[in-house]
Amino acid sequence: MLKPQDSETRDARLLDGIWSFSAGPSPGARPWTAPLAGGRDAAVPASYNDLFTDDATRMHVGWVWYQREIRIPAGWAGQRIVVRVDAATHRGRVYLGDDLVAEHIGGYTPFEADITDLVEAGGTARLTIGVDNELTNETIPPGFLQEDENGAVHQKYRHDFFNYAGLARHVRLVATPKERVTDVTIVTEEASGSAATVSYRVDTAGGSAVRVAIVDEDGRDVAHGDGAAGTLQLSEPRLWNPGEGNLYDLRVELLADDGELVDVYRQPFGVRTVEVRGAEFLINGEPFYFRGFGKHEDSAVRGKGHDDALLVHDFALMEWSGANSFRTSHYPYAEEVLDYADKHGMVVIDETAAVGLNLGLGGGVHGQAGEPAFSPTMFNERTRDAHAQAIRELVARDKNHPSVVLWSIANEPEAVEPAARDYFEPLAALTRELDPTRPIAYVNELRASFHNDAIVDLFDVICLNRYYGWYVDNANLSAAETRLERELRGWEETHGKPIIIAEYGADTLAGLHSVHVQSWTEEYQAELLDMYHRVFDRVPAVVGEQVWNFADFQTSPGIIRVDGNKKGVFTRDRRPKRAAHLLRSRWATAPTRNAAPEPGDHA
Repeated sequence: MLKPQDSETRDARLLDGIWSFSAGPSPGARPWTAPLAGGRDAAVPASYNDLFTDDATRMHVGWVWYQREIRIPAGWAGQRIVVRVDAATHRGRVYLGDDLVAEHIGGYTPFEADITDLVEAGGTARLTIGVDNELTNETIPPGFLQEDENGAVHQKYRHDFFNYAGLARHVRLVATPKERVTDVTIVTEEASGSAATVSYRVDTAGGSAVRVAIVDEDGRDVAHGDGAAGTLQLSEPRLWNPGEGNLYDLRVELLADDGELVDVYRQPFGVRTVEVRGAEFLINGEPFYFRGFGKHEDSAVRGKGHDDALLVHDFALMEWSGANSFRTSHYPYAEEVLDYADKHGMVVIDETAAVGLNLGLGGGVHGQAGEPAFSPTMFNERTRDAHAQAIRELVARDKNHPSVVLWSIANEPEAVEPAARDYFEPLAALTRELDPTRPIAYVNELRASFHNDAIVDLFDVICLNRYYGWYVDNANLSAAETRLERELRGWEETHGKPIIIAEYGADTLAGLHSVHVQSWTEEYQAELLDMYHRVFDRVPAVVGEQVWNFADFQTSPGIIRVDGNKKGVFTRDRRPKRAAHLLRSRWATAPTRNAAPEPGDHA
């Protein structure tokens, strides 16, 4: 789905701001047919959970409703008019007046409602958006509802971050020509410093002729083509590289028979290639070493609400630390995040919202599952269908971002069960079919090791979450170091694929210090990271280290978390802990682009 933009033929208006809001009732009560009863103010974009002061709203289960009046610009007569919702967590319905005009399942990818036939240019209408946060064993991510002894229903889920919900990203009113560009796909076939071959495909609604041009950062047309698909040649291209966010635009024009301009769309892209060769991860033919973080879209008050100021500050902190990459753990992030990564040369592992497909893991604590995870009564064919749709929507949205170099289709699923293979094999095949240009991965947790992982051969890169020294061998870094190196060498020798440590770290209370080896102190977090780095530097197949987590984040209420997960090297309000300075001393002196730190470069 194309991101809305302004052009010679298109217009996009943000509908962000204060909306009327009501928690409940269910759609059967038809709350959208009149001004919301008991409605109060809520900000968009933002999760609704932390905007107010009552627990009933914060922990609400089910539908909420957002409503506002919209005005259609008078100049939009004759245009196709849509409402575009960037995300509704986890299910959305859009109503114009009394009419249901769109419905979408999946909380982190966009959808549109065509309202052309229901509005008039210059007129107004009542726009209502319902959002449902319920999770089941057949949703992505999964969850379940639990009723307590007093009859109250609670949402339970298997992911270790708070189930923020609502309209956390932009809502837009968009006008396009009725005959228009509907999709653009751009692939770098070959690239070097002297020449590049770029292929493109343009999908359209209507029969207009297609003309394209590649436009450089100085606004010059540097290549031209005609037709809905083809290849273009670039001489001396400016490659997109880690730390070098060189971008081009593919300007797509639709032309009527008389040559009149029908539609214009500009798709940014970067010229770069990605390849896995043996145990190396290559960008533009050069070995690349991932230095960075697992992150979350999470901040006080906003929850998962997108905020441009926070986006800029987070990237500034990552750049200060010397990071060159991050993973969108554990869901697709707002499109603006990837746009910014493209511009700044930040490498991204792009992940679906398939987190929690595991019955033997909770809050990082390993246990024994009482039933199989992949079965007709738990994560079944309908779960897999929802998972497949999440992959389709992720690839369709993000395929043109040069920053995205690896698709991660799941985080910490149950990978030991034989039935996991039946579940994941078609999903891995689907991801390759949708995008044969990027490697694919899933992120593995401890119980699936190199000798019993049932699905690792389906993927190109081994991504491991490991917590030796924290959940295993807590406060015994000597034993943890031995275990970690033994396991990494086992993966290296058994599978011969590149290894990215997608998570490693320790919970740390900012300001807690000790001269002794003591969990939760800033010293222990830094010493644990330092131990991991020594091991990474000794294992050639390790091609990346992404600390868990960039910043402290909110989790569901419970006794194993005190006001959230504290594994951040920055606090939730982005103040550095001691570990942040350790990472800076290791990463900021490393080469900008590719190589791993030299052994001994750690603090």
